[in-house]
Amino acid sequence: MNRAIAERAARAVAGLLALASVLGSGGEAAGATVREEEVQAIASQLRCVVCQNLSVADSPSEMAGQMRDLIRERLVAGDRPAEVMAYFVERYGDWVLLSPPARGLNLVLWLAPFAAVVGGLALVLTRTRGWRRRPGAPERETLPAVGPGDRERLAAELERLGD
Repeated sequence: MNRAIAERAARAVAGLLALASVLGSGGEAAGATVREEEVQAIASQLRCVVCQNLSVADSPSEMAGQMRDLIRERLVAGDRPAEVMAYFVERYGDWVLLSPPARGLNLVLWLAPFAAVVGGLALVLTRTRGWRRRPGAPERETLPAVGPGDRERLAAELERLGD
């Protein structure tokens, strides 16, 4: 009798352990998927320090892989995405961000393209106005009038060439 109870208890414990492992692995798999999406979201905002023109998410370099692993580790450790970004900014400066904040010298970089467009438009407008209105120049150049004698000579020349 004791043996039957021990077997039932062992089966129950094994069943509970199996159920716990299934539930635990299912929860971990869902968390890993969410974490990987978070890793990609953060990595897409960071510049690869090797490639410099690609994000960490898009770069095939080994360094970008290490940076993705570090992002993953920090998220698993409980850091929020903003804290992970701050970690990389602390190590590499604002340069590591693909879209650096508009402050300080970066503000000049953000505003320079707009200033160049406005300046270019102003230059084009002033130049085209200068082309249309020149002070002292006649509005329209006039050709000398063709008189009846000139028309007769022209007709005679055209007849002679046509023969």
